[in-house]
This record gives sequence, structure tokens and C-alpha cells, in this order.
Amino acid sequence: MEGKIVIVTGASSGIGRATAFEFVRNGATVIGVGRIDTELSTLRDETNGLKGALKTYIADVTEFTQVDRLVRETAEKYAQIDVLVNSAGILKGGNIENTTVSDWDKMMNINVRSVFYMVQKCVPLLERTKGNVVNVSSVTGLRSFPNVLAYCVSKAAVDQLTRCSALELAPKGIRVNAVNPGVTVTNLHKRGGMSDEDYEKFLANARNTHPLGRAGEASEVADLIYFLASDRAKWITGATYSIDGGRALTCAR
Repeated sequence: MEGKIVIVTGASSGIGRATAFEFVRNGATVIGVGRIDTELSTLRDETNGLKGALKTYIADVTEFTQVDRLVRETAEKYAQIDVLVNSAGILKGGNIENTTVSDWDKMMNINVRSVFYMVQKCVPLLERTKGNVVNVSSVTGLRSFPNVLAYCVSKAAVDQLTRCSALELAPKGIRVNAVNPGVTVTNLHKRGGMSDEDYEKFLANARNTHPLGRAGEASEVADLIYFLASDRAKWITGATYSIDGGRALTCAR
């Protein structure tokens, strides 16, 4: 990854943070995009001394003008993008009866629309490098779960966006893949309103819901993202890779 320019959205926490760290560790220049300056600054401090470099960038990926500025300034400074990792996302609970239109729209805007727009705007720069995209989806994109309706729908949309754009961008030499994590230890659920106590119970229950008997770590998902973005995966496109301790294999009983 030395000499590569990588954009990672959602870099201030969770899987995005671990992914940014992994790319910097392997020599890339990473533009870590997020909304929390203190978290991005901490990550920058943690990556000091590694092979690559982290450049923090404050932006809201749901605001098109901010995305336009991000891509324009990246083009002006580096004239290339080698990898785009779309990791920004949110989760809010709710079923078909009580999910508000506001929550629905917010999840669709952050989890799907921002991914679509980021990819669209980065295509010219990715084409120059025959680069690639890795989208962070979820096991909920592959399987149905109750009480997270909008989140499930948004991640299913990310999977189909991944497959369709992979077909459309293949003639340009651009690969597009997605990862589908199971329960992973991040702040996603707590930021969605889950209490600390309920989250601990949720993680404990992962021993029962995941055949391998535990929740995943963000660094494990980052490893898969890094592989898919690397030349070792240069004949893989349009894939939605489960990394979920076997969660997608299970059925309610």
C-alpha cells in the first residue's frame, strides 16, 4: 500500500477507525473522514511513527457539498484515489409499526445515499489508478432480523449497490466489494440508543447467536477490508463477504 491514497469514511470510530489504522500501518496515505475532531486527532496520534500517514478530514458524508470538497481537494493534492472504504453508518432500532419516517430517512441517507454519492464522485480518480471500493455492510443485509427494520433495508441496499456498481465499473478496471460483519465490538449500538448495561448483555448473547461463540473485533473486519483492497484480491469484484462468526448460517429455533 505504499504510495497509495486511501479514503476511509467513518474513520473516527469502530470498523472505520480500525481500517484507517490498518492501511496506515501498511504504508498508505489515508484520508480519515469523520465528524468528531477529537477522535480523529487521537487516531492520528496513534498512527504517528507507522509506515504511512493519516490525514484527518472533518466532513459529513450526507452533505453533498462537503463530499464534493473532499474529492476536489484530494484530486488537487494527490491527483489519485486508489481505495475508497465506505464505513460511515448508523443504527437505530424500530419495527414496521414504530419506525419514524425521520429515522428511516436518516439511516437511508447515511447508510446508502452517502455510499452511492461517494462512489459516484470518486470514479474518475479511481479509474486513473484502476482502484477499488470496499463498502461496509452487515449480516443484516443478508438475513432478516426483527426490530432493526430500516437498518436491515439500508444494508441490503448497500449489498445490491455493491453488485450493480461492480458490474458497471468493471470495464473501467474498478473493483467494488463489500464486507458483511456480524456483531462487532464498536460504539454503533450505543450511539443508536442502547444503554451500557443492555449492550453488555447484547455482546454476551453473541456467544449464543454466533456459531464461533463470540462477537467480532473491529480489527478483524479491517483485515478483510485490507485484503479486498489489495492486489491479492485483484480478481474479486461484486462480492459481499460474510465475516460474522457464522451468524448468517443460523436460523431461529
